[in-house]
Amino acid sequence: MKRMDLLSELVLENQTKLVLFVIDGLGGLPGKDGKTELEAASTPNLDKLAAKSETGLLQMIEAGITPGSGPGHLALFGYDPLEFRIGRGILEALGVGAHVAPQEVCARGNFATWGPGDVVLDRRAGRISTEKNKELISFLSENIKEIRGVKVRLYPGEEHRFVVVFSGDNLSEEVEDADPQKNGLPMRWANPSSARGNLMATIANEFIKKVRELLAKEEHANGCLLRGFSQAPHMPMLSQLYKIKPVAIATYPMYKGIARLVGMDVVDVVDREHSLEGLFEALSSQWDKYDFFYVHVKYADSYGEDGNYDAKREIIERFDSLLPKALELKPDVLVVTGDHSTPSRLKSHSWHPVPVLLSSPFVRPSGGAAFGERTCASGTLGIMPAYHLMGLMLAHGLRLAKYGA
Repeated sequence: MKRMDLLSELVLENQTKLVLFVIDGLGGLPGKDGKTELEAASTPNLDKLAAKSETGLLQMIEAGITPGSGPGHLALFGYDPLEFRIGRGILEALGVGAHVAPQEVCARGNFATWGPGDVVLDRRAGRISTEKNKELISFLSENIKEIRGVKVRLYPGEEHRFVVVFSGDNLSEEVEDADPQKNGLPMRWANPSSARGNLMATIANEFIKKVRELLAKEEHANGCLLRGFSQAPHMPMLSQLYKIKPVAIATYPMYKGIARLVGMDVVDVVDREHSLEGLFEALSSQWDKYDFFYVHVKYADSYGEDGNYDAKREIIERFDSLLPKALELKPDVLVVTGDHSTPSRLKSHSWHPVPVLLSSPFVRPSGGAAFGERTCASGTLGIMPAYHLMGLMLAHGLRLAKYGA
């Protein structure tokens, strides 16, 4: 029997409140003074909570495997990420509110800065403003309505991100990313990963070339990249699996998308200047309506990818300063973790396990003096597969019956 099926068979319905804080890209590597960003951060509230909680490390996929945000989040929600594989495009599309039919293919787009010889100088176009993004998408939508009979729909996202949905016959998600993955490299064009993807790869490359022509005079966003080609999958819903009423509190489209994919309601949050206060205000305002709360903190990952050690540390400190607002609500189960590690030293996601803290009245406290990678490594949870976390949250919420006689 699969673990998810076992949990679903044992689950009980009650009124306990479960909160899952996901600090995107939380894990790091030693930098200044030999400490990770989390270890260097001043986090008195997390440290005090960790001393009374069970702590450990989450292995998001398998040892040595670097997770994307999609698989990382699926694991946190209890889905085996090796069984449920979802492309980033569909998550972004759902996140921006696009309605995607089964035969359509979505891709996540980045506006980018191209140089001579099709070298991609900046994969994020200097992180252009969301307002500029909307202007560009409006312009492109007027000028690219279809390619070779395949209809094209465009949706703006946050900063440099956008979504494109292709609608036509004989399209397939079996296409590799059109993205060199690093700045300063020549463009890597879309290639089919099987014969079924030939048409989609051709359409994707023609779309990118058309965008390049139309935006040639732009200073920063003079081209684009496409990745995460995907179609809408079938997913079992969290509410049916675990008898919970879940809500997502997030700012970025992709994370709203994955929440919708697994059946969560989504609360729109305006988070001005990365203050994080809107997240906690939404948690409080929705407290009486739901019993499972997924709260996503994006910016630790963004600064990690930028290689900005201090800014990532400051985001963690800002989260810590607001944590008492959540504790005042007296959740029955509270978890703080990440969906993957994003060390600023690497400027990318990494394979390193992610710190996790689980608080409830029924823990065996790890007794660590602080919440950090090295203290969590000796915690009572050990190194645990991330998709086991949901079962632990349900158990601590007294939502699982005994197995067997």
